[in-house]
Amino acid sequence: MTTIQDQKFKKIQGFLEAQVVKAMASPYYRKLMALPPTERWATIAGLFLLSQLIIFGALYLIFGKVVVIGFLASILAGLATGVGALPALFFRNISNNLFNGMLGAAAGVMLAATAFSLLVPGIGFGNAVWAGKGIYLVSFGMLIGALFLHYADRQLPHVHFDQVSDLRKTSFGKIWLFIVAITIHNFPEGMSVGVSFGTGEMKTGIVLAIAIGLQNIPEGLAVALPLVGLGYDKWRAVAIATLTGLVEPVGGLLGITMVTVFQPILPVAMGFAAGAMLFVISEEIIPETHGGAGERSRYATFALMFGFILMMILDNMLG
Repeated sequence: MTTIQDQKFKKIQGFLEAQVVKAMASPYYRKLMALPPTERWATIAGLFLLSQLIIFGALYLIFGKVVVIGFLASILAGLATGVGALPALFFRNISNNLFNGMLGAAAGVMLAATAFSLLVPGIGFGNAVWAGKGIYLVSFGMLIGALFLHYADRQLPHVHFDQVSDLRKTSFGKIWLFIVAITIHNFPEGMSVGVSFGTGEMKTGIVLAIAIGLQNIPEGLAVALPLVGLGYDKWRAVAIATLTGLVEPVGGLLGITMVTVFQPILPVAMGFAAGAMLFVISEEIIPETHGGAGERSRYATFALMFGFILMMILDNMLG
């Protein structure tokens, strides 16, 4: 980690700590914590349900049913990160072959979803907007998506996915920088789900939400295991992993409302989501699975093919 990255991380950490202290000093927080445990958790659950009712009700009234379903799908895809973290409750580590096989399958799923649920329909919508030129609109969007993640990669302090094995044995600071990296990449993934629902075709959105959910499972495990190794409470580690996935509904809501309101940008938006996903696959997932030699790479290669075929069949079945 460079000195500049370290300084940026300390600034972000200081800001977050200040916000936590401010929230804990609030009289509402103190009043909530003073309640008996059962009453406290019932109050938290009630406030959460009320907030969801307000959010989903407003979305339905303003944008209609498809936006509500798309937002819900992006939430479920994000929660898959927490599902992937659950094995950390029982294991402190897993074999490299299993972990790399999971990552390889995730890469295959993402590749198929990018091709069949974003690029192909994106070109079709582009041709409807600009006859015969749809491929150029989508290609432009892909470049913007890749450049967006490249810029985020340079500006925000984090470490890369291909260091995940070392992170299990390394410092607290580096593990949190890895968590930042996962969070960065979850935003455009959520956006891709939202954009796909913005097409108005439920099948496309559902397929992509399933793909993102499957891809989030090994990410959740990659976040939770290092935290457990550092001595974190297992449930707390699972909760932190789940929170990294919950940035996806933010991206999902942005994507679906943007293309619903501004239909002509749909092919560019689908290209943007595809470019961002391809960037993550090429920059983070595949280098990690092929970081070693021999059987380690071969497991990941066949797992990628299996993931691609599985997603291709699913897309065809729902079509």
